[in-house]
Amino acid sequence: MNAVVVAVVTMMVLSLIRVPVIVALIVATLVGGLTAGMPITEIVASFESGLGEGATVALSYAMLGAFAVALSRSGLTHLLATRIAGLVGARSSASSGMYAAMVIYAAFLLTATLAETLVPVHIAFIPILVPPLLAVMNQLRIDRRAAACALTCGLVFAYMLLPVGFGSIYQDKILTKNINLAGADQGFEISASIVPMAMLIPSLGMLLGLLVAVVFSYRAPRDYATARIGAAAGETAPADHAMTPLQLALSLASIAVALAVQLSSGSMLLGGLVGFAVLSLGGFFQWKEVDDVFVLGLRMMALIGFIMVTAQGFAAVMQATGAVPELVESSAALIGDSKGLAAFVLLAVGLLITMGIGSSFSTVPVIALIYVPLCISFGFSPMATIALIGTAGALGDAGSPASDSTLGPTAGLNADGQHDHIRDTVVPTFLHFNLPLLAAGWIAAMVL
Repeated sequence: MNAVVVAVVTMMVLSLIRVPVIVALIVATLVGGLTAGMPITEIVASFESGLGEGATVALSYAMLGAFAVALSRSGLTHLLATRIAGLVGARSSASSGMYAAMVIYAAFLLTATLAETLVPVHIAFIPILVPPLLAVMNQLRIDRRAAACALTCGLVFAYMLLPVGFGSIYQDKILTKNINLAGADQGFEISASIVPMAMLIPSLGMLLGLLVAVVFSYRAPRDYATARIGAAAGETAPADHAMTPLQLALSLASIAVALAVQLSSGSMLLGGLVGFAVLSLGGFFQWKEVDDVFVLGLRMMALIGFIMVTAQGFAAVMQATGAVPELVESSAALIGDSKGLAAFVLLAVGLLITMGIGSSFSTVPVIALIYVPLCISFGFSPMATIALIGTAGALGDAGSPASDSTLGPTAGLNADGQHDHIRDTVVPTFLHFNLPLLAAGWIAAMVL
Protein backbone atom coordinates (compact mmCIF):
# COMPACT_ATOMS: atom_id res chain seq x y z
CA MET A 1 0.00 0.00 0.00
CA ASN A 2 1.22 3.46 -0.87
CA ALA A 3 2.02 5.63 2.15
CA VAL A 4 -0.12 8.54 0.92
CA VAL A 5 -3.14 6.30 0.40
CA VAL A 6 -2.74 4.75 3.85
CA ALA A 7 -2.32 8.16 5.49
CA VAL A 8 -5.31 9.78 3.74
CA VAL A 9 -7.59 6.81 4.45
CA THR A 10 -6.48 6.82 8.09
CA MET A 11 -7.22 10.53 8.40
CA MET A 12 -10.67 10.22 6.82
CA VAL A 13 -11.70 7.18 8.89
CA LEU A 14 -10.60 8.77 12.15
CA SER A 15 -12.36 12.03 11.28
CA LEU A 16 -15.60 10.23 10.42
CA ILE A 17 -15.66 8.39 13.76
CA ARG A 18 -15.41 11.79 15.50
CA VAL A 19 -11.72 11.76 16.41
CA PRO A 20 -10.69 15.45 16.49
CA VAL A 21 -9.28 16.52 13.12
CA ILE A 22 -5.96 17.61 14.61
CA VAL A 23 -5.49 14.25 16.33
CA ALA A 24 -6.53 12.46 13.13
CA LEU A 25 -3.94 14.43 11.12
CA ILE A 26 -1.14 13.66 13.61
CA VAL A 27 -1.98 9.95 13.75
CA ALA A 28 -2.26 9.79 9.94
CA THR A 29 1.12 11.52 9.68
CA LEU A 30 2.75 8.86 11.85
CA VAL A 31 1.00 6.02 10.02
CA GLY A 32 1.99 7.40 6.60
CA GLY A 33 5.59 8.01 7.60
CA LEU A 34 5.99 4.56 9.17
CA THR A 35 4.38 2.92 6.11
CA ALA A 36 7.02 4.63 3.96
CA GLY A 37 9.78 3.27 6.20
CA MET A 38 10.76 6.60 7.77
CA PRO A 39 12.19 6.47 11.31
CA ILE A 40 10.18 8.26 14.00
CA THR A 41 12.85 10.94 14.44
CA GLU A 42 12.72 11.81 10.73
CA ILE A 43 8.90 11.89 10.75
CA VAL A 44 8.88 14.26 13.71
CA ALA A 45 11.56 16.47 12.16
CA SER A 46 9.68 16.73 8.86
CA PHE A 47 6.39 17.35 10.63
CA GLU A 48 7.83 20.13 12.77
CA SER A 49 9.56 21.74 9.79
CA GLY A 50 6.22 21.97 8.01
CA LEU A 51 4.36 23.54 10.91
CA GLY A 52 5.88 26.95 10.25
CA GLU A 53 4.30 27.08 6.80
CA GLY A 54 0.84 27.31 8.36
CA ALA A 55 1.65 29.74 11.17
CA THR A 56 1.08 32.92 9.16
CA VAL A 57 -2.27 31.71 7.84
CA ALA A 58 -3.41 30.60 11.30
CA LEU A 59 -2.50 33.92 12.89
CA SER A 60 -4.24 35.78 10.06
CA TYR A 61 -7.46 33.83 10.59
CA ALA A 62 -7.28 34.47 14.35
CA MET A 63 -6.97 38.21 13.76
CA LEU A 64 -9.91 38.14 11.37
CA GLY A 65 -11.92 36.36 14.04
CA ALA A 66 -11.17 39.19 16.48
CA PHE A 67 -12.22 41.72 13.85
CA ALA A 68 -15.45 39.81 13.22
CA VAL A 69 -16.40 39.77 16.91
CA ALA A 70 -15.59 43.48 17.25
CA LEU A 71 -17.74 44.18 14.20
CA SER A 72 -20.63 42.27 15.77
CA ARG A 73 -20.28 44.43 18.92
CA SER A 74 -20.65 47.56 16.79
CA GLY A 75 -24.27 46.65 15.97
CA LEU A 76 -23.64 46.53 12.22
CA THR A 77 -24.12 42.79 12.00
CA HIS A 78 -27.41 43.02 13.92
CA LEU A 79 -28.56 45.76 11.55
CA LEU A 80 -27.53 43.67 8.55
CA ALA A 81 -29.39 40.61 9.82
CA THR A 82 -32.51 42.68 10.51
CA ARG A 83 -32.49 44.20 7.04
CA ILE A 84 -31.98 40.85 5.35
CA ALA A 85 -34.75 39.33 7.45
CA GLY A 86 -37.08 42.03 6.18
CA LEU A 87 -35.83 41.62 2.62
CA VAL A 88 -36.34 37.88 2.37
CA GLY A 89 -39.47 37.74 4.52
CA ALA A 90 -38.18 35.40 7.20
CA ARG A 91 -41.49 35.26 9.01
CA SER A 92 -43.73 34.81 5.99
CA SER A 93 -45.14 31.78 4.22
CA ALA A 94 -43.32 28.54 3.51
CA SER A 95 -43.17 29.24 -0.22
CA SER A 96 -41.57 32.64 0.24
CA GLY A 97 -39.33 31.06 2.85
CA MET A 98 -38.01 28.68 0.21
CA TYR A 99 -37.44 31.64 -2.08
CA ALA A 100 -35.62 33.46 0.72
CA ALA A 101 -33.41 30.42 1.32
CA MET A 102 -32.45 30.39 -2.35
CA VAL A 103 -31.62 34.09 -2.13
CA ILE A 104 -29.26 33.40 0.77
CA TYR A 105 -27.61 30.48 -1.06
CA ALA A 106 -27.16 32.68 -4.14
CA ALA A 107 -25.71 35.46 -1.98
CA PHE A 108 -23.20 33.04 -0.42
CA LEU A 109 -22.23 31.67 -3.85
CA LEU A 110 -21.81 35.14 -5.34
CA THR A 111 -19.89 36.52 -2.37
CA ALA A 112 -17.51 33.55 -2.30
CA THR A 113 -16.97 33.90 -6.05
CA LEU A 114 -16.15 37.59 -5.67
CA ALA A 115 -13.82 36.79 -2.76
CA GLU A 116 -11.78 34.56 -5.08
CA THR A 117 -11.76 36.94 -8.05
CA LEU A 118 -12.59 40.66 -8.11
CA VAL A 119 -12.10 41.18 -4.35
CA PRO A 120 -9.47 38.53 -3.58
CA VAL A 121 -9.89 38.14 0.18
CA HIS A 122 -10.43 34.36 0.01
CA ILE A 123 -12.24 33.10 3.16
CA ALA A 124 -11.61 36.29 5.14
CA PHE A 125 -15.18 37.46 4.51
CA ILE A 126 -16.86 34.40 6.05
CA PRO A 127 -16.45 35.11 9.80
CA ILE A 128 -17.71 38.65 9.13
CA LEU A 129 -20.65 37.96 6.80
CA VAL A 130 -22.06 34.61 7.93
CA PRO A 131 -22.46 34.76 11.76
CA PRO A 132 -24.93 37.68 11.75
CA LEU A 133 -27.09 35.81 9.24
CA LEU A 134 -27.43 32.69 11.38
CA ALA A 135 -30.46 34.08 13.20
CA VAL A 136 -32.18 34.73 9.86
CA MET A 137 -31.25 31.25 8.65
CA ASN A 138 -32.67 29.77 11.86
CA GLN A 139 -35.97 31.57 11.26
CA LEU A 140 -36.04 30.19 7.73
CA ARG A 141 -35.09 26.73 9.10
CA ILE A 142 -32.29 26.53 6.55
CA ASP A 143 -30.10 23.43 6.64
CA ARG A 144 -26.58 24.77 7.15
CA ARG A 145 -25.15 21.88 5.17
CA ALA A 146 -26.63 23.48 2.05
CA ALA A 147 -25.13 26.83 3.06
CA ALA A 148 -21.72 25.16 3.49
CA CYS A 149 -22.04 23.73 -0.03
CA ALA A 150 -22.88 27.17 -1.45
CA LEU A 151 -19.86 28.79 0.20
CA THR A 152 -17.44 26.01 -0.76
CA CYS A 153 -18.72 25.92 -4.33
CA GLY A 154 -18.05 29.63 -4.77
CA LEU A 155 -14.54 29.31 -3.33
CA VAL A 156 -13.51 26.43 -5.61
CA PHE A 157 -15.62 27.04 -8.72
CA ALA A 158 -14.31 30.60 -9.03
CA TYR A 159 -10.59 29.84 -9.30
CA MET A 160 -11.24 26.85 -11.57
CA LEU A 161 -13.14 28.87 -14.19
CA LEU A 162 -12.50 32.60 -13.84
CA PRO A 163 -8.97 33.92 -14.62
CA VAL A 164 -9.17 36.77 -12.10
CA GLY A 165 -7.69 37.10 -8.60
CA PHE A 166 -6.93 33.68 -7.17
CA GLY A 167 -8.23 32.25 -10.43
CA SER A 168 -5.43 34.03 -12.27
CA ILE A 169 -2.90 32.55 -9.86
CA TYR A 170 -4.27 29.02 -10.23
CA GLN A 171 -4.70 29.10 -14.00
CA ASP A 172 -1.65 31.11 -15.04
CA LYS A 173 0.97 30.86 -12.30
CA ILE A 174 0.20 27.30 -11.21
CA LEU A 175 -1.57 25.28 -13.91
CA THR A 176 -0.15 26.76 -17.14
CA LYS A 177 3.33 27.25 -15.74
CA ASN A 178 3.71 23.70 -14.41
CA ILE A 179 2.18 22.05 -17.50
CA ASN A 180 4.59 23.93 -19.75
CA LEU A 181 7.54 23.07 -17.52
CA ALA A 182 6.63 19.38 -17.54
CA GLY A 183 6.06 19.32 -21.31
CA ALA A 184 9.05 21.41 -22.35
CA ASP A 185 11.24 18.41 -23.26
CA GLN A 186 8.54 17.07 -25.62
CA GLY A 187 7.62 20.42 -27.18
CA PHE A 188 4.25 20.47 -25.43
CA GLU A 189 3.06 23.98 -24.59
CA ILE A 190 -0.28 25.56 -23.72
CA SER A 191 -1.57 29.12 -23.42
CA ALA A 192 -3.28 30.43 -20.31
CA SER A 193 -6.02 31.88 -22.53
CA ILE A 194 -7.48 28.42 -23.24
CA VAL A 195 -7.60 27.30 -19.60
CA PRO A 196 -11.08 28.74 -18.82
CA MET A 197 -12.61 26.91 -21.79
CA ALA A 198 -10.89 23.67 -20.79
CA MET A 199 -12.19 24.01 -17.22
CA LEU A 200 -15.77 24.90 -18.23
CA ILE A 201 -17.19 21.35 -18.12
CA PRO A 202 -15.63 20.50 -14.70
CA SER A 203 -16.88 23.83 -13.34
CA LEU A 204 -20.40 23.07 -14.53
CA GLY A 205 -20.10 19.78 -12.65
CA MET A 206 -19.60 21.71 -9.43
CA LEU A 207 -22.65 23.89 -10.10
CA LEU A 208 -24.69 20.75 -10.75
CA GLY A 209 -23.55 19.35 -7.40
CA LEU A 210 -24.62 22.56 -5.65
CA LEU A 211 -28.01 22.42 -7.34
CA VAL A 212 -28.54 18.87 -6.09
CA ALA A 213 -27.51 19.91 -2.56
CA VAL A 214 -29.89 22.87 -2.21
CA VAL A 215 -32.85 21.52 -4.19
CA PHE A 216 -32.84 17.85 -3.16
CA SER A 217 -30.38 16.73 -0.46
CA TYR A 218 -30.82 19.52 2.09
CA ARG A 219 -34.12 21.06 1.10
CA ALA A 220 -35.99 19.81 4.18
CA PRO A 221 -36.23 22.29 7.07
CA ARG A 222 -33.75 21.85 9.90
CA ASP A 223 -34.14 23.39 13.33
CA TYR A 224 -31.35 25.02 15.34
CA ALA A 225 -31.45 26.45 18.85
CA THR A 226 -31.52 30.23 19.10
CA ALA A 227 -28.19 31.27 20.57
CA ARG A 228 -26.14 34.42 20.67
CA ILE A 229 -23.16 34.32 18.34
CA GLY A 230 -20.09 33.47 20.37
CA ALA A 231 -22.08 31.83 23.16
CA ALA A 232 -20.18 28.59 22.59
CA ALA A 233 -16.99 30.44 23.42
CA GLY A 234 -18.43 31.98 26.56
CA GLU A 235 -19.45 35.41 25.28
CA THR A 236 -21.58 37.61 27.51
CA ALA A 237 -22.23 40.41 25.04
CA PRO A 238 -24.53 43.30 25.81
CA ALA A 239 -27.92 43.46 24.13
CA ASP A 240 -27.98 44.71 20.55
CA HIS A 241 -28.61 48.42 20.22
CA ALA A 242 -29.63 50.87 17.56
CA MET A 243 -26.76 52.39 15.64
CA THR A 244 -26.24 56.10 15.21
CA PRO A 245 -25.22 57.41 11.76
CA LEU A 246 -21.71 58.01 13.07
CA GLN A 247 -21.40 54.46 14.38
CA LEU A 248 -22.66 53.08 11.08
CA ALA A 249 -20.11 55.17 9.20
CA LEU A 250 -17.29 54.02 11.48
CA SER A 251 -18.30 50.37 11.11
CA LEU A 252 -18.37 50.60 7.32
CA ALA A 253 -15.09 52.52 7.38
CA SER A 254 -13.45 49.73 9.40
CA ILE A 255 -14.43 47.20 6.73
CA ALA A 256 -13.22 49.44 3.91
CA VAL A 257 -9.93 50.18 5.66
CA ALA A 258 -9.34 46.51 6.51
CA LEU A 259 -10.00 45.52 2.89
CA ALA A 260 -7.79 48.30 1.50
CA VAL A 261 -4.91 47.37 3.81
CA GLN A 262 -5.21 43.70 2.95
CA LEU A 263 -5.26 44.33 -0.80
CA SER A 264 -2.39 46.82 -0.70
CA SER A 265 -0.16 44.82 1.65
CA GLY A 266 -1.22 41.31 0.65
CA SER A 267 -1.62 40.48 4.35
CA MET A 268 -4.87 39.24 5.93
CA LEU A 269 -3.15 39.61 9.30
CA LEU A 270 -2.46 43.32 8.86
CA GLY A 271 -5.92 43.99 7.41
CA GLY A 272 -7.66 42.34 10.36
CA LEU A 273 -5.44 44.18 12.83
CA VAL A 274 -6.18 47.60 11.33
CA GLY A 275 -9.93 46.87 11.16
CA PHE A 276 -9.94 45.80 14.81
CA ALA A 277 -8.02 48.94 15.79
CA VAL A 278 -10.53 51.20 14.03
CA LEU A 279 -13.44 49.58 15.87
CA SER A 280 -11.61 49.67 19.20
CA LEU A 281 -10.96 53.39 18.87
CA GLY A 282 -14.52 54.01 17.64
CA GLY A 283 -16.00 53.64 21.13
CA PHE A 284 -18.23 50.63 20.38
CA PHE A 285 -17.08 48.94 23.58
CA GLN A 286 -15.22 50.10 26.65
CA TRP A 287 -11.44 50.05 26.57
CA LYS A 288 -11.35 47.53 29.44
CA GLU A 289 -13.36 45.14 27.22
CA VAL A 290 -10.91 45.22 24.31
CA ASP A 291 -8.96 42.24 25.61
CA ASP A 292 -12.14 40.19 26.12
CA VAL A 293 -13.36 40.94 22.58
CA PHE A 294 -9.97 40.08 21.11
CA VAL A 295 -9.68 36.80 23.03
CA LEU A 296 -13.22 35.80 22.02
CA GLY A 297 -12.28 36.26 18.35
CA LEU A 298 -9.17 34.14 18.84
CA ARG A 299 -11.26 31.39 20.41
CA MET A 300 -13.70 31.43 17.50
CA MET A 301 -10.91 30.83 14.96
CA ALA A 302 -8.42 28.91 17.11
CA LEU A 303 -9.48 25.43 15.96
CA ILE A 304 -9.32 26.46 12.29
CA GLY A 305 -5.84 27.88 12.75
CA PHE A 306 -4.46 24.82 14.53
CA ILE A 307 -5.91 22.51 11.87
CA MET A 308 -4.22 24.57 9.16
CA VAL A 309 -0.87 24.41 10.99
CA THR A 310 -1.17 20.65 11.56
CA ALA A 311 -2.14 20.08 7.92
CA GLN A 312 1.08 21.75 6.79
CA GLY A 313 3.09 19.36 8.96
CA PHE A 314 1.14 16.43 7.50
CA ALA A 315 1.85 17.64 3.94
CA ALA A 316 5.57 18.04 4.71
CA VAL A 317 5.83 14.43 5.89
CA MET A 318 3.89 13.12 2.88
CA GLN A 319 6.29 14.91 0.54
CA ALA A 320 9.29 13.67 2.51
CA THR A 321 8.17 10.04 2.09
CA GLY A 322 8.55 10.32 -1.70
CA ALA A 323 5.30 8.37 -1.95
CA VAL A 324 3.44 10.92 -4.09
CA PRO A 325 5.39 10.31 -7.33
CA GLU A 326 5.42 6.59 -6.52
CA LEU A 327 1.63 6.66 -6.28
CA VAL A 328 1.32 8.33 -9.68
CA GLU A 329 3.82 5.99 -11.34
CA SER A 330 2.33 2.83 -9.87
CA SER A 331 -1.14 3.96 -10.93
CA ALA A 332 0.11 4.59 -14.45
CA ALA A 333 1.45 1.04 -14.59
CA LEU A 334 -2.06 -0.33 -13.99
CA ILE A 335 -3.74 1.69 -16.74
CA GLY A 336 -2.73 -0.36 -19.74
CA ASP A 337 -3.89 1.03 -23.10
CA SER A 338 -7.30 2.33 -22.03
CA LYS A 339 -7.64 6.08 -22.49
CA GLY A 340 -10.85 6.21 -20.48
CA LEU A 341 -9.30 4.28 -17.60
CA ALA A 342 -6.26 6.55 -17.75
CA ALA A 343 -8.43 9.64 -17.32
CA PHE A 344 -10.28 8.13 -14.37
CA VAL A 345 -7.13 6.94 -12.57
CA LEU A 346 -5.37 10.28 -12.98
CA LEU A 347 -8.38 12.08 -11.52
CA ALA A 348 -8.75 9.63 -8.63
CA VAL A 349 -5.06 9.92 -7.71
CA GLY A 350 -5.38 13.71 -7.76
CA LEU A 351 -8.31 13.40 -5.35
CA LEU A 352 -6.26 11.33 -2.90
CA ILE A 353 -3.29 13.69 -3.00
CA THR A 354 -5.34 16.87 -2.54
CA MET A 355 -7.42 15.31 0.25
CA GLY A 356 -4.17 14.82 2.13
CA ILE A 357 -2.34 18.03 1.29
CA GLY A 358 -5.52 20.13 1.57
CA SER A 359 -4.58 22.55 -1.20
CA SER A 360 -5.13 22.32 -4.95
CA PHE A 361 -2.51 25.05 -5.43
CA SER A 362 0.08 22.74 -3.83
CA THR A 363 -1.11 19.60 -5.63
CA VAL A 364 -0.65 20.73 -9.25
CA PRO A 365 3.15 21.23 -9.05
CA VAL A 366 3.45 17.76 -7.49
CA ILE A 367 1.45 15.88 -10.14
CA ALA A 368 2.08 17.89 -13.33
CA LEU A 369 5.62 16.56 -13.83
CA ILE A 370 4.30 13.01 -14.26
CA TYR A 371 0.79 13.70 -15.55
CA VAL A 372 1.85 15.68 -18.62
CA PRO A 373 4.04 12.90 -20.16
CA LEU A 374 1.24 10.40 -19.45
CA CYS A 375 -1.34 12.62 -21.14
CA ILE A 376 0.91 13.03 -24.17
CA SER A 377 1.51 9.28 -24.41
CA PHE A 378 -2.24 8.56 -24.33
CA GLY A 379 -2.95 11.17 -26.98
CA PHE A 380 -4.92 13.64 -24.88
CA SER A 381 -5.27 17.05 -26.53
CA PRO A 382 -3.90 20.19 -24.85
CA MET A 383 -7.44 21.14 -23.74
CA ALA A 384 -8.04 17.64 -22.34
CA THR A 385 -4.67 17.72 -20.57
CA ILE A 386 -5.59 21.03 -18.91
CA ALA A 387 -8.98 19.66 -17.86
CA LEU A 388 -7.42 16.50 -16.40
CA ILE A 389 -4.66 18.20 -14.43
CA GLY A 390 -6.76 21.21 -13.42
CA THR A 391 -9.57 18.99 -12.19
CA ALA A 392 -7.20 16.51 -10.52
CA GLY A 393 -5.76 19.42 -8.55
CA ALA A 394 -9.15 20.85 -7.55
CA LEU A 395 -10.56 17.44 -6.58
CA GLY A 396 -10.38 17.09 -2.82
CA ASP A 397 -10.17 20.81 -2.12
CA ALA A 398 -13.87 20.49 -1.37
CA GLY A 399 -14.31 17.67 1.10
CA SER A 400 -10.89 17.67 2.75
CA PRO A 401 -10.94 18.15 6.54
CA ALA A 402 -7.78 20.27 6.25
CA SER A 403 -8.78 22.50 3.31
CA ASP A 404 -9.50 26.17 3.92
CA SER A 405 -12.39 25.77 1.45
CA THR A 406 -14.12 23.66 4.12
CA LEU A 407 -12.57 25.19 7.24
CA GLY A 408 -13.72 28.68 6.24
CA PRO A 409 -17.43 27.82 5.92
CA THR A 410 -17.29 25.91 9.20
CA ALA A 411 -15.78 28.95 10.95
CA GLY A 412 -18.78 31.06 9.98
CA LEU A 413 -21.58 28.51 10.29
CA ASN A 414 -20.36 27.19 13.64
CA ALA A 415 -20.21 30.62 15.29
CA ASP A 416 -22.94 29.49 17.69
CA GLY A 417 -21.54 25.99 18.15
CA GLN A 418 -24.20 24.12 16.14
CA HIS A 419 -22.36 23.12 12.97
CA ASP A 420 -20.01 20.12 12.94
CA HIS A 421 -16.99 20.44 10.66
CA ILE A 422 -16.85 16.83 9.49
CA ARG A 423 -20.52 15.84 9.29
CA ASP A 424 -21.96 19.20 8.25
CA THR A 425 -19.24 20.59 5.95
CA VAL A 426 -16.70 17.94 4.93
CA VAL A 427 -19.04 15.05 4.14
CA PRO A 428 -21.68 17.15 2.29
CA THR A 429 -19.09 18.97 0.16
CA PHE A 430 -17.22 15.75 -0.59
CA LEU A 431 -20.35 13.99 -1.84
CA HIS A 432 -21.81 16.90 -3.80
CA PHE A 433 -18.63 18.23 -5.43
CA ASN A 434 -15.98 15.53 -5.73
CA LEU A 435 -18.28 12.97 -7.34
CA PRO A 436 -19.63 15.44 -9.97
CA LEU A 437 -16.08 16.72 -10.53
CA LEU A 438 -14.84 13.19 -11.17
CA ALA A 439 -17.60 12.63 -13.74
CA ALA A 440 -17.31 16.07 -15.36
CA GLY A 441 -13.51 15.93 -15.45
CA TRP A 442 -13.64 12.53 -17.12
CA ILE A 443 -16.16 13.78 -19.70
CA ALA A 444 -14.01 16.83 -20.42
CA ALA A 445 -10.93 14.67 -20.93
CA MET A 446 -12.75 12.40 -23.36
CA VAL A 447 -14.52 15.04 -25.48
CA LEU A 448 -12.04 17.92 -25.63
